[in-house]
Amino acid sequence: MVEIELDGKKVDIVEGSMIMHAADKAGTYIPHFCYHKKLSIAANCRMCLVDVEKAPKPMPACATPVTQGMIVRTKSAKAIQAQQSVMEFLLINHPLDCPICDQGGECQLQDLAVGYGGSSSRYEEEKRVVFHKDVGPLISMEEMSRCIHCTRCVRFGQEVAGVMELGMSHRGEHSEIETFIGDSVDSELSGNMIDICPVGALTSKPFRYSARTWELSRRKSVSPHDSTGTNLIVQVKNNHVMRVVPLENEDVNECWIADRDRFSYEALNGPERLTQPMLKQGGQWQQVDWQTALEYVANGLKQIKADHGAQSIGTLVSPHSTLEEMQLAKLLIHGLGSGNIDYRLRNTEFANADGIRWLGLPIAALSQLQRTLVIGSNLRKDHPLFAQRIRQSVRKGGVVAAITSAELFADADAWAMPVAHAVRVGADRWVDSLSELAGAIAESKGINAPVTRNVAASDAAKALAAALLGGERKAVLLGNAAAHHPRASSLLALANWIATETGASVGYLTEAANTVGAQLVGALPKDGGLNAGQMLSGGLKAALLLNTEPVFDSAAGAAAAEGLSQAQMVVTLSPFKANLEFSDVLLPIAPFTETPGSFVNAEGRKQSFHAVVKPLGEARPAWKVLRVLANLLGLPGFAFESTADVLADIDAPTQIAADKLVNTTGAAIDTSDAPQAAPAVVGIYQLDSIVRRAPSLQLTADARATRAAGAPAGQEVFA
Repeated sequence: MVEIELDGKKVDIVEGSMIMHAADKAGTYIPHFCYHKKLSIAANCRMCLVDVEKAPKPMPACATPVTQGMIVRTKSAKAIQAQQSVMEFLLINHPLDCPICDQGGECQLQDLAVGYGGSSSRYEEEKRVVFHKDVGPLISMEEMSRCIHCTRCVRFGQEVAGVMELGMSHRGEHSEIETFIGDSVDSELSGNMIDICPVGALTSKPFRYSARTWELSRRKSVSPHDSTGTNLIVQVKNNHVMRVVPLENEDVNECWIADRDRFSYEALNGPERLTQPMLKQGGQWQQVDWQTALEYVANGLKQIKADHGAQSIGTLVSPHSTLEEMQLAKLLIHGLGSGNIDYRLRNTEFANADGIRWLGLPIAALSQLQRTLVIGSNLRKDHPLFAQRIRQSVRKGGVVAAITSAELFADADAWAMPVAHAVRVGADRWVDSLSELAGAIAESKGINAPVTRNVAASDAAKALAAALLGGERKAVLLGNAAAHHPRASSLLALANWIATETGASVGYLTEAANTVGAQLVGALPKDGGLNAGQMLSGGLKAALLLNTEPVFDSAAGAAAAEGLSQAQMVVTLSPFKANLEFSDVLLPIAPFTETPGSFVNAEGRKQSFHAVVKPLGEARPAWKVLRVLANLLGLPGFAFESTADVLADIDAPTQIAADKLVNTTGAAIDTSDAPQAAPAVVGIYQLDSIVRRAPSLQLTADARATRAAGAPAGQEVFA
């Protein structure tokens, strides 16, 4: 540790730290633009100049290492004069268009100009003009004359997103931030450049000119998309969601969010929102009131139960639903006497699972891994924030290996990080590849392999085994395609063996916002009940679809429509006009912004949130709809007055107990050559019903690539 004196106070700080770090520790604010705690030091704005005793001139706090006994003054006349001089230079070419700037009211330059800027300018020459650039549907670069060349956006792309999409060309007043060859900015984390831009040079294209920052109310929420459990600030005006930005949580999402977390809000007020209950009568959809719709559903369920038995009724729930919604859906179907409930729509294997499939370690620990093996995942697109954590581990010297397919790992740059060992084979060969790896590990350790089948270890398997046997902090992570694989149990069994023999943790990256929560609640077949595959193939007379569109959300794809069409009654509970082809009833439920609820993320962290706006039209929170439907059916045990009452019924603690979070399987390893169905793989902007309906996301390069690869019809609304 090094002790310095900062504005008369003694501060102990780790040797090698900068003055800025010492100031942060001491709670002393030093004005700055280019410095950001999550990015490398650039020292190119010079706004953080401070007075260091015995130094011949003011020194940049962000790039000056501390030394024992150093005396620093941040508020001396020398420091203030230097900071004012820098501000004068920064404002020379700035357009001073605050009244029309989206950044107005939350602009770092605007704020610091009040304290360090002059009342007039000595600059009389013409200001420079930088022409706008079109970099895609998400980020606006219309006013690049505002840019102060802090290069935060450049460093973010290179260091956090892993893709250096922006750079600075030319010198002096001719400098420009650009993509150089006219490309768009296509990173799945690109929206974070908007947040870290200290001026109004990079702004949100969907939000542009729609509201002023002081008109917005700010409310906390949690992302309903992937399994990170990203913390959000949802900004609201006139009961409409206008913008979504990150809420910093160092243990979960740090200060970043993925683009689908940021821009999917567009769907919430879109034309496909369902705002009134609807019944299909004579092949035509008619709007009805809630009482009529719910009585129709209740009477239909009673009749089908009487005619065909309770086991002819089933429920399919989306893993993007809240804990409370899934709990009541489970209680309702069990109350009817049926065990047919499942959240595993994209699975192709439905073996009974021991424990709860989860990440196997805290999210924050991903940044510290020294060895990481990823199986069956398009890591960068499936889990953007997990990928950037693992990218951090690589920057610290960690080694990443992958066993996946060419579809999920197209080339060496596919994950925007160095992948030291990549085995790219078809999904039908993943079990064999893991068997080879297990054999190579067994050979290296002089023990028996878990598979007796004679599979010779390739050189690639031996190199991968050597990598996994080195290092200390290690993880074997199974991705979405591994979870959906027809031999998912075999993949897990081999992953467990490999993890045990190499000293690694083992876990699932998990697909959705509440995949872990669905298991905790028990949204799974009971007492011989039908699984999702059986229900989707025509095994039901009555189906309740909670927040899901099986054609897009299941492994069955288009065949799901045919299977569900065989039912006498299909009831869809959705925020959107969904499943029109085969549904008989549409019940408008509230999306995550309009209902309280809870999600359990991949690491087992339960996070509850409140509604940030009132439900649109006649939409109602799904937990209330299910409670009223159960009451109409005469089912006992549905006297819940709030989501807190439902949570108490689940007994869900803030952090799920470790003895429940167990990635185990008792299944034997299947290495047969029997034909296998391909695991369900979904594009980054096709994950759930909200992102599928966000216009700006559907205009991105990733969405276009998904459509070009053959997305199901109906997903090209915004093409």
